[in-house]
Amino acid sequence: MTQATGPTDRPLILDSLWYGAHVATMQDGHFSVIEKAAIGVRNGRIVWLDEMSKLPAYEAQQEHDFAGGWVTPGLIDCHTHLVFGGNRAGEFEQRLNGVSYQEIAKQGGGIAASVKATRDASEATLLASAKRRLSSLMQDGVTTVEIKSGYGLSLQSELKMLRVAAQLEDQLPIHVKRTCLAAHAMPPEFDDKDAYVDYLCEEVLPTVASLGLADAVDAFCEGIAFSTEQVSRYFEKAKALGLPVKIHAEQLTSQGGTRMAASFQALSADHIEFIEEADVQAMAEAGTVAVLLPGAFFTLKETQKPPIDWLRLYQVPMAIATDANPGTSPALSLRLMMNMACTLFALTPEEALAGATIHAAQALGMAETHGSLVVGKAADFVCWDVESPGELCYWLGGQLLKQRIQQGKLTS
Repeated sequence: MTQATGPTDRPLILDSLWYGAHVATMQDGHFSVIEKAAIGVRNGRIVWLDEMSKLPAYEAQQEHDFAGGWVTPGLIDCHTHLVFGGNRAGEFEQRLNGVSYQEIAKQGGGIAASVKATRDASEATLLASAKRRLSSLMQDGVTTVEIKSGYGLSLQSELKMLRVAAQLEDQLPIHVKRTCLAAHAMPPEFDDKDAYVDYLCEEVLPTVASLGLADAVDAFCEGIAFSTEQVSRYFEKAKALGLPVKIHAEQLTSQGGTRMAASFQALSADHIEFIEEADVQAMAEAGTVAVLLPGAFFTLKETQKPPIDWLRLYQVPMAIATDANPGTSPALSLRLMMNMACTLFALTPEEALAGATIHAAQALGMAETHGSLVVGKAADFVCWDVESPGELCYWLGGQLLKQRIQQGKLTS
């Protein structure tokens, strides 16, 4: 209802008012709870947030009563590979029969298998399959997602993947950040890694940048992928083109990729099971976010865990993502990844929720506008049918989402 105002009052003008639930704002990475809260929205932004009892005189075009539950920022999945052709269920069976990830890659499987399937698939086919996967993440409370290329490994195929990612944002109520991961693996037509990196720097990255198809650039720095020196050249070109960088690093071995990426002020270093203390120090100094990917850790049956205590000691923000991909993390629930981060890596529920909201936003360069519920930020939030925010990490699956709000508009 609209509160009465006197003739000289200037009421708060709102497009919508949302109330009837407690709010975990996630400000500064903590639950930062407001009980019996109200959220005022105008032009897709939060313009008022506090206890309902403190709400001043207002006029609202629409009012929504959550009728209980908890509201959090919309979840942010800051590392996915949602656009791809085919699947690699057969490799899942191989690994269960004792074949290592490295051995599968040498046999022409792994990323190479997804490259062939993605190149062969039409843009419409890729869009339809990615749309199904993204819809599952949205039903789990995701309002922002990062989507990487990297299964094309040629100019035209990489552009195709990035165009599909753009179409997903056009067709679904979700924010999509696009990352060019052309330095993901070696394509079959190249047998020299340095020559391929030259091709990326001279043709792929300039074209991607000129078309405005990517928000960032990523690379896989690993023994089975690209060396620190090769990725450094790739990053130098990206930075010259005005594109921030991210890195897949220290997933299987220690290569020094994280420290190198930090020297480029990388937005994030992802996987990082094998980082050393010096890497963590470099991340802290550069403001680089650690993106934990427990789905890949779990699927690959790894035993080397990220050094969480070091990350806490140096106050490196820890984000959590699905790494949704056809081979090593076929995960379509960010909440499940939050649970895995708690059970496998010993994060607290508060750290896990921060990892899927404010720290994930920082990993995408969006922390000024997304990731927490404060006045001035985007009105992307979710109401959950839970009795405490910690339950989001407790339940394994299940439909906990009551309502999903994107830029102040109800989407589910």
